[in-house]
Amino acid sequence: MAGEAELTPTSYIQHHLKNLTTPVGDGGGFWTIHVDTLVTSVLMGLFMVFMFWLATRKATPGVPGKWQAFVEICLEFVDRQARDTYHGTSKLVTPIAITLFFWILLMNLLKMVPADFIAKPLELAGVHYWKPVPTADVNATLGMSISVFFLMLFFALRSKGLGGFTHEFLTAPFGKWMMPFNLILNIVEWLSKPISLAMRLFGNMFGGEIVFLLIWVLGGASLIGMLGGAVFGLGWMIFHLLVIPLQAFIFMMLSIVYLSLSEDSH
Repeated sequence: MAGEAELTPTSYIQHHLKNLTTPVGDGGGFWTIHVDTLVTSVLMGLFMVFMFWLATRKATPGVPGKWQAFVEICLEFVDRQARDTYHGTSKLVTPIAITLFFWILLMNLLKMVPADFIAKPLELAGVHYWKPVPTADVNATLGMSISVFFLMLFFALRSKGLGGFTHEFLTAPFGKWMMPFNLILNIVEWLSKPISLAMRLFGNMFGGEIVFLLIWVLGGASLIGMLGGAVFGLGWMIFHLLVIPLQAFIFMMLSIVYLSLSEDSH
């Protein structure tokens, strides 16, 4: 493989945006596992569980420790947002909101680690491609949004029953005499929710990653260029300190809104 010094700016960016993949069986294309996305997502999920476990391991009802207090504040914030948004009675909503927000937040935070800090050690280990931010992979964001879609179906069927859900799907919003139009409209509405949910998160994270790489390669190898790249990179990093939690919050809130709407009668 050519060294980084021999790569052009375009090939450098393409190299860092390429996933480590493995085909399933003899197939390819759709039947391809993005190993880096899968491994990093699982590691961030386990890290989230571990950090919460640290907060509860020595939890005290009186004066909490600093980490316990911080975790409690974060959990209370998410719980309050979920309760204010969801109008049903399910006890699953707050755990769903907590999982989505903190898992996506941790995956997004990997964007703060410079790409070469991860790529270079992996190259020494023989791994030449590793896309570090799972949410910059549309497969990950679609996977989460499809999970939300099935939760929407579950909440709707639990609230209305199969008969009530089917009747509403065919008769709302124009009445039974407009059944074909109702069917088309409701299919588009239900499918557009997970797709827009996935694309919004993916677009922001993928676009931000490209800008980080562009700032780095446009700085060039000169001292002035490197200093300029560092200044602009720092500014973009500070901006992304707002974008990263905001995108996690938006994904969580829209998911809860969709779950609430799936139980509402039309």
